[in-house]
Amino acid sequence: MAEPKLSVILATDTYATIRPVTDRLRKQTARREIEVVLIAPTAADVEPILAHQAEFACVRIVVSPVGDLAVARAAGIRAASAPAVFVGETHSYPHPEFAEKLLRALDSGYAAVAPGFGNGNPNGVLSWAGFLSDYGRWVHTLPAGEIPEVPLYNAVYRREILLELGERLVPALSHGDELPRHMRARGLRCYFEPAARLDHVNIARGGDWIRERFVSGLLIASYRVRRWGLARRLLYVGGSVLIPFVLMARVVPGIRKTAGAMELPSGTLAAIVFGMFVKGSGELAGYAGGPTEKGERDMWKYEMHKLAYAGPGPS
Repeated sequence: MAEPKLSVILATDTYATIRPVTDRLRKQTARREIEVVLIAPTAADVEPILAHQAEFACVRIVVSPVGDLAVARAAGIRAASAPAVFVGETHSYPHPEFAEKLLRALDSGYAAVAPGFGNGNPNGVLSWAGFLSDYGRWVHTLPAGEIPEVPLYNAVYRREILLELGERLVPALSHGDELPRHMRARGLRCYFEPAARLDHVNIARGGDWIRERFVSGLLIASYRVRRWGLARRLLYVGGSVLIPFVLMARVVPGIRKTAGAMELPSGTLAAIVFGMFVKGSGELAGYAGGPTEKGERDMWKYEMHKLAYAGPGPS
C-alpha cells in the first residue's frame, strides 16, 4: 500500500455521526492516498470504519475524549502520518475530486489550501445566510488564487506547520485567530482551489441559528482576550459597534459572486446583516469577559450534530 499523502482528521462521538463523511471519502478519486484518522471516545465507537480500511492508504483510530474538539483534533493531527492534514467536520461533504485537487494545489508550494465551499442544505434563507457569513470568502464560484488565509477547519495544512506549534496547537485549533496569526508571522502562503468542492451543511432553525451566531462571536472574542492586556480589551469593547461592518466587508465578494450565479432566497442579505450584528454582540460580550461555559456546550452540540438543526440535507 502506498504511503498516504493526506490525513483526514475527523472527531466524532459515534460512527453513525461521521458515516456521511466517510461514505464520501470512499468515493474520492485519490482515496488510495488518504489516511482516515477517526478520533472517538472508544475504538468500538468507530469500529465499522475498519471494514473499509483496504479502500484507503490507511485507517487510524485515536481514542480520546471529544468533549473539547480542539483537543481531539490535535490528538488526531499528532497521530497522523501523512505530510498534509485536512481537519474535517461531521457536516462537510467532499466531492469526488476534492482530495486530488487539494493535493495538486499543495504541491505548488503553499502552506495551506482552502477548498471551494458549496451550501450543503440550500433549503432557505437562514441556511444561505449562515453559509455565506461563515464561508463567503471561499465560495466555489470565486476564482482560484493566492489568499490571505484559509478557514480554521475544512482546509488542508502541511502537518509540520501545525506540529511546530507544540503546546499551542490546541489553542490554535480553538475559536480564536492564533493559527492564521502564526502563519502570517512566518510569511506562509495560502491558496484557494475552488475546483476542490466541499459542501457544508448549515443551521436552518431560527432560534438555534441566532444562538450559533451569538456564541460564535462570544467564543472568538473570549479566546482572543486571553492573551490581551486590559487596555486592548477596553479598546475593542469601545470599538465593537464596528464589528458587524468589518465582518460584512469580508464576505461581500462571495455574496456578489453567489448572487450572480444563482437566485438566493428573498431576505438572504437582510438575514446576513442581522446575523453579523448578532455575532458582533457576541464578540462584545466576549471582550467584556462574559461567561462561556454554556456557549462552549452549545457550540459543541451544533458542531458535532449540525444535521439535527439543518432541516433536510444530504443523505
